[in-house]
Amino acid sequence: MAYTEANYENAVIEVFCETLGYGYAYGPDVTRDYTDPLYMDELLPALRRINSKLPEAALSEAVYKLRNFEGGTVLQKNIQFMGYLQNGVSVNYYDKSEQHSTLVRVVDFENIDRNIFTIANQWTITENSEKRPDVIVFLNGIPLVVCELKSPSREETDASEAYRQLRNYIKEIPSLFTYNAFLVMSDLTISKAGTITADEE
Repeated sequence: MAYTEANYENAVIEVFCETLGYGYAYGPDVTRDYTDPLYMDELLPALRRINSKLPEAALSEAVYKLRNFEGGTVLQKNIQFMGYLQNGVSVNYYDKSEQHSTLVRVVDFENIDRNIFTIANQWTITENSEKRPDVIVFLNGIPLVVCELKSPSREETDASEAYRQLRNYIKEIPSLFTYNAFLVMSDLTISKAGTITADEE
């Protein structure tokens, strides 16, 4: 039996769900704004859970900063986001007309169970054109990992083709890669992971 891309995709999703305990989202079933790469249904609930002592005004400001990066290249925005991911988002907010400064944590590194892990497929993103990466891994509604899978049974597609596809996504839907920690490409025989600046090797 030919091992199709769909079979491979489903096998990968199964590992994340059954073995790692991730939640699953099928893109077409999620009502959302296709121009926004964040999974908003998970982002705010996660921030509330992780920063339970902070008021809504602080969380709203953090979401604003996560969605609006200063101008610059994808790489510059990605570097800025990695600071947020590791250290939290520094925000100013008003409480009873008094200004406060604090850090809103994006991930709970101490209590892993307080984070939301989700794997999604067929997740459409519209920017310079409309694209649909094979698999995206979300952490607290943030698309940290993008996977491009190729069928090992089709001779004309391989891991190199997956690499070219990922480079094309960075050009066509750059906002997705503001949040990217890893790109993964695999044709079952060869699997590679790298960052948005990595070459094919």
